[in-house]
Amino acid sequence: MNKFTAKLIVVLALFCSILRSQVNINGYVTDAKTHDTLIGAIVSVDLKNVSTTNLQGFYELNINAGSYTLTCNMVGYKIFKKFIKVEENQNTSLNIALEDANTALDEVVISAGKFEQKLSDVTVSMDVIKPSLIESKNVTNLEVIINQVPGVTVADGQASIRGGSGFSYGAGSRVLMLVDEMPMTSADAGDIKWNYLPLENIEQVEVIKGASSALFGSSALNGVINLRTIYAKDKPITNIISFFGSYDAPSKTYKWWKGTTQFQKGINFSHAQKINNLDFVVGGHIFTDDGFRMLETEDRQRFNCNLRYNFKKVPGLAVGVNTNMMNTRGGLFFLWQSYDSAYIPQGRTIQRYNNDRFNVDPFVTYFWQNNKLSLRNRYFKTVNRNDKGQGSYAELYYTELQYQKHFANNLNLTSGAVYMEQLVLGDSLYGKHSGKNMAGYIQADKKFFNRLTISVGLRGEFYKLDTAKTKGYIIPNKGSVPLPFQPVARVGLNYQAFEFTFFRASFGQGYRFPSVAEKFVSTAVSALQIYPNSSLQPERGYSAEVGVKQGFKIAGFKGLFDAAAFYTKYNSMVEFVFDIYRPGGATGIFYEDINYAGFKSQNIGEAQISGYETSISGTGKIGPLNITVFSGYTYMNPINPNFNAAKDTLGLPGINTLKYRSKHLLKNDIQLDYKFISIGYSTRFTSKIENIDRRFTQSILHEYNDIANGINWDEIDATYILPGLNKNFGEFQKSVWVHDARISINLNKSIRISFIVNNFTNQSYQARPGDMRAPTQYVGQLAIKL
Repeated sequence: MNKFTAKLIVVLALFCSILRSQVNINGYVTDAKTHDTLIGAIVSVDLKNVSTTNLQGFYELNINAGSYTLTCNMVGYKIFKKFIKVEENQNTSLNIALEDANTALDEVVISAGKFEQKLSDVTVSMDVIKPSLIESKNVTNLEVIINQVPGVTVADGQASIRGGSGFSYGAGSRVLMLVDEMPMTSADAGDIKWNYLPLENIEQVEVIKGASSALFGSSALNGVINLRTIYAKDKPITNIISFFGSYDAPSKTYKWWKGTTQFQKGINFSHAQKINNLDFVVGGHIFTDDGFRMLETEDRQRFNCNLRYNFKKVPGLAVGVNTNMMNTRGGLFFLWQSYDSAYIPQGRTIQRYNNDRFNVDPFVTYFWQNNKLSLRNRYFKTVNRNDKGQGSYAELYYTELQYQKHFANNLNLTSGAVYMEQLVLGDSLYGKHSGKNMAGYIQADKKFFNRLTISVGLRGEFYKLDTAKTKGYIIPNKGSVPLPFQPVARVGLNYQAFEFTFFRASFGQGYRFPSVAEKFVSTAVSALQIYPNSSLQPERGYSAEVGVKQGFKIAGFKGLFDAAAFYTKYNSMVEFVFDIYRPGGATGIFYEDINYAGFKSQNIGEAQISGYETSISGTGKIGPLNITVFSGYTYMNPINPNFNAAKDTLGLPGINTLKYRSKHLLKNDIQLDYKFISIGYSTRFTSKIENIDRRFTQSILHEYNDIANGINWDEIDATYILPGLNKNFGEFQKSVWVHDARISINLNKSIRISFIVNNFTNQSYQARPGDMRAPTQYVGQLAIKL
């Protein structure tokens, strides 16, 4: 026998000896209270050999014989530890039941880093909306509850986080809407279809404040809203909510139109169940609203289904498909007829629409050991039709390949690649256009000394729309050499100073490519035109913040106090600008220019927003009452540092505030539960809008004289666009309190009845000029949970 053969025999003998000495330990991890299996729990021995539970909640470890400390850890649950002793040739089965940590600091979120982590560990400001709040307030459109989030407003469908956006009607969004971590914005308008989002199947809604383009790409310039849908648990769940309501007459002297009382009614249902290896979720929504303004009706029907099949012979492998579809019909109200007839549209006519939405999302996920590989896809179709002969047909194709790795040394690595295509078919509204988006990203989150978390992310973004495409810059200074892609980065720190005290700091860059609508839309709404701007350039910016989270406990109430100071800066900011846009850009002001009054998206240059925010949230018992609180105050100073008093403001010297922003926001919701009765109260305070387009308050012909005809246009009041606004401008530019109240009674474990009153003081207010909001609304609700 030669030396090589002898050595090989020794190596093989040692290898076989190791295999014989190793034993297998396995089992299932479940929730101690609900007994549902838990996916993604981390099981380790002596914090070295690590396994992650798969889609069936199953874990498996191969270890050598000996004595160990087995640990099981999952975000939102108390850490499980147990001393075990394993012997040779003796496999061990050990099932683990984890107890809920039951603290606000241990709230589980995904959006901040694309993996599950504690709310206390994230490096950015973030709020979480639970489905219980959505149900108790009888929310029928997600934008209503988003308006309850501290520092966030939604006006005419445009979401603004901490003053990051102003007024932009139906085109583009600086806040990226995600459903299950994939973009849900239309291919044509690039906006959020709020009434399309499946409220009936919500797990929770997560709101990230600040630039998030490094992880989520274009449109995440101002933040992210991620709606997570539910999946079936081990026990079947059925929910049915039916409601009926009506609007009260407006306050003061506004003229209500003749007709019947304006009603609203609808029903939501959902069912989630596991059928062997198949997770099955189905939901639906039917809604009819007579509207609180003349002719502004809405009828919609929505159906959705989530399917996921878990392969038993290949543990950790799952395939599935989610789908949602909706038809909505109604009338589009834009401007009032006059201030005294603020609930009647101009000309007593309204644009009628009939729109379809449809998406289908096939996906594959595979868990093994501490790894996760996922391939997610989305096809999203929007069809818009109106009675003016205009419409659009748009398709969006999205695919994302993502890999995640959890290391034993508290390091999480997330990387991925994105490819997206847009197709907008030709019509008179947008024309025919196509676009594509390609991106790659990587993010690392590492925890040091069990106290300091550092998060670093980088993304490369390329966008093309027709012939316009990304010209990237590391620093967009004059003379910089452009890159073929736009790099964006983020970095964040979170330090646990004490048991319930967490300090954080973050910096994130943002990038947004203009939407098809912003560049190419050509239409009319009421008396105003909407003009295209094919030369519109991308927006760039960054946001930074420092903050602190402090957990606290009062009797059985466990809460979270958060305070943050923030700063945001934009370059080439895009705003909707109201002005006179004569054909060919001709100068001079003439009477017929009234026909060219309208909006156009324009790059206004630089913008800066600074401020601070405080919030309190939590739940628990104080005495016999269970109390749930969700409240916060935000101060913002949104300015245009290069403002032109004659062009960018109301004409008042020294006002450099960005248009359509408020400086102060206060949001609060509190609910008291006592035995079978619950009482809730919500309030929203918005300080006055400091600045709007000057054309709304000045005559188009102001300060111009037609000498040839001897006409002094100074004498013409600016009433032909928004009659009555000038004379009642104080009623628009005012601070507003809006109050809601609710009461519910649990008849038994399955049935609850509720009565909700929205805007119970019947406050009259405008979200923008010419847009009077809803008067008092009364709603009765019946909820059944089986």
